Amino acid sequence: MKVAAVIVDVPTRQTDRPFDYLIPKKWENVLQVGMRVTVPFGPRLLQGFVIEIKTHSEFKTLKPIQEIVDVTPVLNEELLGLGKWLTETTLCFMISAFQAMLPAAMKAKYEKEIHLVSPEHRACLHTDIQPFFAHRSIIPWKDIENTNMLPLLQKEIQKGHLEVVYRVKEKGTKKTMKHVALALSAEEAKEMMTKLPTQAAKQKEIIACLLSCPEGMLLKDLLELTGASSSSVKALLNKGVIVEQEVEIYRDPYEHREFVKTKPLPLTEEQQRAIEPILESVRTNKHEVFLMYGVTGSGKTEVYMQAIDEVLKQGKEAIVLVPEISLTPQMVERFKGRFGSQVAVLHSGLSIGEKYDEWRKIHRKEVKLVVGARSAIFAPFENIGMIIIDEEHEASYKQEENPRYHARDVAIYRARFHQCPVVLGSATPSLESFARAQKGVYRLLTLKKRMNEKGLPSVEVVDMREELRSGNRSMFSRILFDKLKDRLARGEQSVLFLNRRGYSTFVMCRDCGYVINCPHCDISLTYHRVQQRLKCHYCGYEEPIAYRCPSCQSEHIRFFGTGTQKVEEELAKLLPEARVIRMDVDTTSRKGAHEQLLHEFGAGNADILLGTQMIAKGLDFPKVTLVGVLAADTMLRLPDFRASEKTFQLLTQVSGRAGRHELPGEVVIQTYTPEHYSVELAAKHDYEMFYQREMRIRKLHGYPPFYYLALITVSHPELTKAVAITEKIAAHLRNHLSSETIILGPVASPIARLNDRYRYQCMIKYKREPKFTQALKTIVDHYQQEVAQGQLQITIDLNPYMMM
Repeated sequence: MKVAAVIVDVPTRQTDRPFDYLIPKKWENVLQVGMRVTVPFGPRLLQGFVIEIKTHSEFKTLKPIQEIVDVTPVLNEELLGLGKWLTETTLCFMISAFQAMLPAAMKAKYEKEIHLVSPEHRACLHTDIQPFFAHRSIIPWKDIENTNMLPLLQKEIQKGHLEVVYRVKEKGTKKTMKHVALALSAEEAKEMMTKLPTQAAKQKEIIACLLSCPEGMLLKDLLELTGASSSSVKALLNKGVIVEQEVEIYRDPYEHREFVKTKPLPLTEEQQRAIEPILESVRTNKHEVFLMYGVTGSGKTEVYMQAIDEVLKQGKEAIVLVPEISLTPQMVERFKGRFGSQVAVLHSGLSIGEKYDEWRKIHRKEVKLVVGARSAIFAPFENIGMIIIDEEHEASYKQEENPRYHARDVAIYRARFHQCPVVLGSATPSLESFARAQKGVYRLLTLKKRMNEKGLPSVEVVDMREELRSGNRSMFSRILFDKLKDRLARGEQSVLFLNRRGYSTFVMCRDCGYVINCPHCDISLTYHRVQQRLKCHYCGYEEPIAYRCPSCQSEHIRFFGTGTQKVEEELAKLLPEARVIRMDVDTTSRKGAHEQLLHEFGAGNADILLGTQMIAKGLDFPKVTLVGVLAADTMLRLPDFRASEKTFQLLTQVSGRAGRHELPGEVVIQTYTPEHYSVELAAKHDYEMFYQREMRIRKLHGYPPFYYLALITVSHPELTKAVAITEKIAAHLRNHLSSETIILGPVASPIARLNDRYRYQCMIKYKREPKFTQALKTIVDHYQQEVAQGQLQITIDLNPYMMM
């Protein structure tokens, strides 16, 4: 007897363990670890992952597996191990860890099909299978799942003659086109042509065309070549001369793009010094973590690409992570230009179907390199030679829902398994990474100069309090406004950065001071001018704009704060001749809008690019010579110990967009706190000094990298319940953890109510705490029933990036 240990798709504490199922005789030699199966679980059928196959079970009676979902494993041994490790380190359920590694299309409801890879493989198939594919090249899984054909099918799949395709039931997740081919032999087809009447000239043309193309062709190509109409095709179909079928084609998000082939550039002396130890590590299969600290424009990407080149020459694979969507268009261009069709791209801008197709290219070993955002770290490669994380300081590498992993930790775990290097690159490394490099845990590689030997842009800090005192009530300081006019006159481009979308940040009555808040969250509503609506950026609630105060009925209701829409309007008033492109969540929500807007700007169709966070990183435009930061202190006021670090990083990154090519660049930073060290040192491009200052403050207050952090947030519709449970949790931890561990709270979260749920939190700071994971698991187990009922939510974040 053979038994499969299965993790079932029920994300609760009681079911977070393997369950044993009997493997039916017909599948004993078919089922493999890493496949998905359907199993009876209580009264229903559920999906699950096979994590082990064994010869006995301690349970007497076992239910049999109902069906096999995959013919080849979707998770390899390494990824299964990684799932178990994620479960331990992020306290998530094992099923959540496994599902995080698969594309969304594979989590939907789907039907399975077996596809003939190409018509010439028909003759190579095993004689028992050939009848199934005699007149078609796609057969539904249900036609063969209960036959004894599975072992034969697996062999044919391994040989590359057949493949399994998931046809997702939701619309639009599989792209198919009509394909036609001759149903007759060449002799029979020629004979048919002689029998056709003279008026059927187009039908004869179609047959002649298909005779020259024995494997058939897409219907649209056939009609284009012959000029025939679909009625001629229909006539031939009815006579049985040709066969028509739907064939699946890869959705390539870049199919209409020509990528100019690029060649490696000669490396500078500094780049050469940086790449040597990485290449050494690749050649000797040695696991090392490198921190490449290089100023903006120092050519880190070129070093990555030449190192990848070495990895690919060795027949290995590479993963490159870039932060969120903003970096992808230009990054993709660079990598596709250098490595062509060997690149798969995974990021949030792709549709479910496109992501699934890219994932399949990786799974089927058709590509050697993946460029993508956070989840690309789970690419199902089996021979990784290097992992690169660009802009490693970015908060978007941390997932904010279960499993709450950090891509950097996953990268180091996978690289250790494959004995290969990890390269972390940034102009402003996170304090934790730089501290590890100083201690020798990571190996530091430094690039101090820009590629073209040009200096970093000059930075001016403008005190907006002085502007107000001198009577300038505009959102642009005089210096910035003059420089914008100057760039317009010279035909150069400018980038304006503001960390807020919408029109204004809150709406207040000037008579009674009433601020219009979200009814479901303790946060003010943001005014969006175009739709004339007030929106909550947390729960999505919206309402029409009020022209009278809801509290005192006064008409003196005013919009305060500045959003991107408001800046755009002000620009139109002050510089009507300037062509402005605005980039924020509102203008880039449509698929492909992001790339299109950047393309417009790059082509010189606009003078000013105005945007939020998404324009701060990775953009490289030759004509940008001015960068203006409109409000540098928006982040400094957040209740977050990383606020200074994030401000410094953002200002440095935004400044790095100016003067990257021949023309010199200038930066203007507008702020109400010009004396803050993060603003002062960003203006001087002095990361080392910032690091020293910030480390002293972190040490004094007991924050990372001197302590580890954990944040426990409890949310409940009743305030008293949220407070009581958080107090019990804090008390339990104080009783079970050592006296060196600091437990702060419970206190109300910075946003104390979200979506009609009250939120309380406590923070734990610890250094060495062997009992910590166990204490947290006890808390989760204790409250599992209440959590399952849906009223209570407890989230535990073991390395929080969001304190809100």
